[in-house]
Order: sequence, then structure tokens, then C-alpha cells
Amino acid sequence: MPVKPRHILTIESLEKFERVINRDFHPYDINMMVMPGTLEDKHKNCDNIPALRRQFNLIYIFLEGEHDVKLGAEHTQLRPHDLVIVPENTVYASDHIKNCKGYCIHFKTEHIRTLLSRSLTEEFPYFQPEREHIISLNLSESDLIQQSFKNIITEYERFSPEKDHILVNLTLILLLRIREIYRLHVREINKNISRHDQLASQFKRLVEKNFMHLRSVQAYAQKLFVSPSHLSDVVRKSAGRSPLDIIHDTLYLEARVLLRSTEKSIAEISQYLNFEDQSHFSHFVKKRSGMSPLQLRKTL
Repeated sequence: MPVKPRHILTIESLEKFERVINRDFHPYDINMMVMPGTLEDKHKNCDNIPALRRQFNLIYIFLEGEHDVKLGAEHTQLRPHDLVIVPENTVYASDHIKNCKGYCIHFKTEHIRTLLSRSLTEEFPYFQPEREHIISLNLSESDLIQQSFKNIITEYERFSPEKDHILVNLTLILLLRIREIYRLHVREINKNISRHDQLASQFKRLVEKNFMHLRSVQAYAQKLFVSPSHLSDVVRKSAGRSPLDIIHDTLYLEARVLLRSTEKSIAEISQYLNFEDQSHFSHFVKKRSGMSPLQLRKTL
């Protein structure tokens, strides 16, 4: 797989995602813009998803089974009727997938661009990196979203000279349904969230954006206008981990992805991740994995 500068395990096309991740070797058009389906079908050949960035968007509703999600600094065990939104170029992974049921859609932004008067993130703010990307739906909301998915899948599987146009509009309807529901949930979340949880959430979002060059708790405390000790207390209580653990977990995930998906040397990865030198990088990896970077690379 070709490696592009500043990209990590980039999956450029839906066709490549089906072939590499879902291990589905049916012939697909390399230029296809949209791929809907069920979680049962998509996960039939995989029990995990390695950390990666897609150059397309993913939305799915999880109905039952076992499924964890890593989104940047977040690691969450999904519950029935959770809606997951993964914007393009977001680091995403799953360590454990079993007996999943639900619906999903992968699509490139170009798929619906002709129907947008503004950018995708302006029209649908839930695609913005700093927004919440997992929301728990109630049964009526879940039914509404499921029906939108079913309509898309039905159209995708039938032959029609108007198929592409209908799919574009059905995808837009799904996004509008989600926006309608998302607004209500965000309003409720913001109303009920404590100031401490809000600060912890802001910290995690900052880490996802800045971990490549900001590594100290003090640097993030300054950005958030609080003391390092206050930030540490709040994050520990809210997230169950120290701020430094979250910074290092995010950095380690990036290191694992680079070791697995690129042919960069250890020295090149060390430099890319802004370590002082290769020995510091090796020490960091060994402390977290018990292995040297080369040993870890062989296991990935």
C-alpha cells in the first residue's frame, strides 16, 4: 500500500477498505462513492479493526453484540442503539468485534457535494473533529435512523437508471435525520454536563489536535487557563486516567499505526513524532509495550 506523507494507514477508496479490512474480495468499482450495508455483513470476516484513517466518512448504528471503539483519545464500549459518526481522516480502531448487528454506510464527501450549499462540516457540524461522535439513541430515534439505512440499502441493491441520484438524496436524508436528532442530544448533554466533565472533554479534544508537539500537562493547562494540578484532578475523576496517560496513549496509538502501516525506519518515525532522538522513542515504546519498536512492528 503506498504511503503518503503525513498520513497513517490511509485507506483511500471504499474498494480498498472492503478488500483490506473486511477481506471481501468481490469485484468493486475502485471509484465508488458510497457503500451501505449491515454490520453483520461487514464484520463477518473480521473481529477487530486496526488503527487507521479513512479518506471517507463512516456512520453506523450499533444494535447488539460486542463492539468497542477507539476514536482519538476516547476508548468506548458501545451499547445497543449507539450511533457512531467517524469523519474522514479521523483515527479509528476497534480491538473487539463479536456478533454485531446494525447498519452502516461509508461515503466520500464528493458523493453528496452537489446537494450541499456549504461544506459538509458547516451543513452537518457532527462531522467536525471537536464534536461528540457517539450518541445514544432512544428507541423511536433508533427506528427512524434504521429506516433511513434500510431505504439506502434497498435502493443500493436494486437496478434503476436513477439509482445514483436516488442514493445521493437518500444519503442526504439520513444526514438530515441525524442532524435533527443530534441537536437535541447535544443540547441535553450540554445542559447536564458538569464543569469538570466539560473541562476533561476539552482537554481530550486538545490532545487529539496537538499531541504531536505538546506533550506536557502544563502546556495543556495553560491553553485551558487552569493549573496543572487542577487539570490532573479533574481528568482523573472524569476519565479514570491521568492527563499524561491520555497524552501518551494517543501518541502510542500513532506510533503503532506508523509501525504497522508504513515502511518508515524507526529513526524516521521517531523524528516524525518529534522525539528528541531514536533512543527516547525506543524507551517510550518499550515502556508501554514491553517490546522494542522493531519487535512491536513484527507483532502488528
